[in-house]
Amino acid sequence: MKKTLAILIALIMVFSCASAMAEYTFTTGGTAGTYYAYGNVLAQYITNNTEVPVTAVAGNGSAENIDLLDLGEAQLALVQSDVAHYAYDGIRIYEGAPVTSFRALAALYTETVQLVTCNPDIKSVADLKGKNVSIGSSGSGVYFNALDFLAAYDMTEEDIVPQYLSFGDSAEALKDGKIDAAFVVAGHPTPAVTDLCTTTGAYLVGLDADHVAKLQEINPAYAETLIPAGTYQGIDEDVTTVGIKATIIANADVTDDDAYTIVSTIFENADAIGQSHAKGYELDLEYASTCGVPYAAGAAKYFEEKGITVETAE
Repeated sequence: MKKTLAILIALIMVFSCASAMAEYTFTTGGTAGTYYAYGNVLAQYITNNTEVPVTAVAGNGSAENIDLLDLGEAQLALVQSDVAHYAYDGIRIYEGAPVTSFRALAALYTETVQLVTCNPDIKSVADLKGKNVSIGSSGSGVYFNALDFLAAYDMTEEDIVPQYLSFGDSAEALKDGKIDAAFVVAGHPTPAVTDLCTTTGAYLVGLDADHVAKLQEINPAYAETLIPAGTYQGIDEDVTTVGIKATIIANADVTDDDAYTIVSTIFENADAIGQSHAKGYELDLEYASTCGVPYAAGAAKYFEEKGITVETAE
């Protein structure tokens, strides 16, 4: 009897330790984008300061990140709030096939839709007609944003010569003159855009108030966003565009306790995280508490402790 009891206790301890040390895969974005750089900072900070090991890996956009969580091949992901909304509500690419296996942990910062070009003839989205334009991987968040921009100017994918490139590949293609423009959706300053503006004299194409309004009619998730003068070398005037929320999501493999630990660690240490990546300084609890999809119970617990009620699943 004593031997049996000892074995049971040993097994409980083993399983408890295994649970505490379960490593979470955190899928982010392409290596030239903000998702990857910021995601690595967050993963490293959480791993170094808690008992929740997190490993950040490169990803291929919001839609694929959601698929990876749904398949259980990753447990955490960075996604655009609009794409998360499409998936959860079963609209656009997810029409009739909603994905509800994930929950939000927090919205982190505004992702800016940036239209980058080295072609001086392109002064408006309308000037993209007939041009070679990178619109992101098919089904990615960038892809849908690009389609929305075209729609705001009464254009479709058929009005351009679309190229389905990552941020890094878009930058190389612009440098080599293989494409005329590229949509990049990331927090600014974005490394790939910084490099382009520094090495090739690239610039950003902005929006007027009417087209901002049209984009907001197409998708209410868009918020008018200003890229201040001087953000990129050679761009000396403010550029008006729109943005959506970069959001960290989790699947059911992430326990309530670990979800609480991840969210609390991020927001209780925003300044320390900001020293490693500037986006850390943009962390804000009120901003973080809405993103268009329900929040995980562990995340909701942290927000409740701070006097904020978030949406949770029924």
